[in-house]
Amino acid sequence: MDLTSPKIIKELLSKYETRPSRGLGQNFLIDKYVLEKIIAAADIKPTDIILEVGPGIGTLTQELAKKAEKVVAVEKDKTMVEVLKETLKDYKNIEIVNGDILKISNFKFQISNYKVVANIPYYLTSPLIRKFLELKNPPGEMILMLQKEVAQRICSKPPRMSLLAVSVQFYAESKIISYVSKNCFWPSPKIDSAIIKIVPHPSALNSASFRDNLFKVVKAGFSHPRKQLAGNLSKILKIDRKKTNEWLIKNNIKPTQRAETLSIDDWQNLAKTSCI
Repeated sequence: MDLTSPKIIKELLSKYETRPSRGLGQNFLIDKYVLEKIIAAADIKPTDIILEVGPGIGTLTQELAKKAEKVVAVEKDKTMVEVLKETLKDYKNIEIVNGDILKISNFKFQISNYKVVANIPYYLTSPLIRKFLELKNPPGEMILMLQKEVAQRICSKPPRMSLLAVSVQFYAESKIISYVSKNCFWPSPKIDSAIIKIVPHPSALNSASFRDNLFKVVKAGFSHPRKQLAGNLSKILKIDRKKTNEWLIKNNIKPTQRAETLSIDDWQNLAKTSCI
């Protein structure tokens, strides 16, 4: 069964009396070349455990199962779970879980060689990435298909940083593998996508109190992105403007700079020397 064929996809959905959900971002991949790119980027070893979020009809799941020791596919849509039971019935190393990945509190990986592979809708991007990067045992890698502009924001550098970029890059290295045309999906979304690889680094294992302090400072800095950093920090953190200026200058940052011009190191230095 060729799950990249729009004809077969439509027949499957018709059989289960369902249709693609716009709210769940169900745009099914119909390009085998892109599928191969995702698999190559994941660099799957025979001992790897793969967590796939939003497997849909199982197009990517089948390819992951051919290379990995085990695939855990978490699908929120109950009807899609029934579809998966049919399309994945010949694979013995796949576990299908019906649930919302953000709400499964007991979903714990006690192993060190798992990876996350997902084709995710925009609304899930930031909370999903943050969820896994903040785990005590984060995945070795995350290979994600997401909106092109979001991928570019995640991988941006000064002077084009954003709150999302800082939130991801504090925990991991991020890299765009390839851009994917909207025509590679059925139904076709309105914008293009990108395959992105996120690799957590050990230095992100700071104390919870430091992380909380860091993101309090970062969120204050980006509260009004087009305004000067000193004004944002002073207003949101309720620190005297003179003290704020001194704090920034101490860390080799000009009070007139904008948040988007700061590097990850700049934000960490501010958090380490803050008086909040």
